[in-house]
Amino acid sequence: MSDFSKALSVTASALRAQAARLTHVSENISNADTPGYRRKTVSFQAVRDLATDVSEVRVGRVSLDRKNLEEIYDPSHPLADETGHYEGSNVDLMIEVSDAREAQRTYEANLKMFDQTRQMSASLMDLLRR
Repeated sequence: MSDFSKALSVTASALRAQAARLTHVSENISNADTPGYRRKTVSFQAVRDLATDVSEVRVGRVSLDRKNLEEIYDPSHPLADETGHYEGSNVDLMIEVSDAREAQRTYEANLKMFDQTRQMSASLMDLLRR
């Protein structure tokens, strides 16, 4: 496997990982008002392929945030108990927005790296043709 192929493989794995992260962040944002919803977090793992000697990024386990659910007082809500409270979600929109921005910027940086590697490979092929 050439160095260009290795670089493309690494950046492609990082793009997939950040896309998965953005998917879970968007799920968290869309369920911020869902009663009983727990925030999902994604972990990443570095996996080394011994055959090609390339380390790639893989999405690890998706876990639920153990932070306490918000207690909301609304006696008219169908899920309210005898005291008028029900459990909301533990999603903090400020955290989700900052996670989304970080994932987006990381995705864009990896995309730029992928494109630069592709351009270098094309330039090398042009030089070899001459």
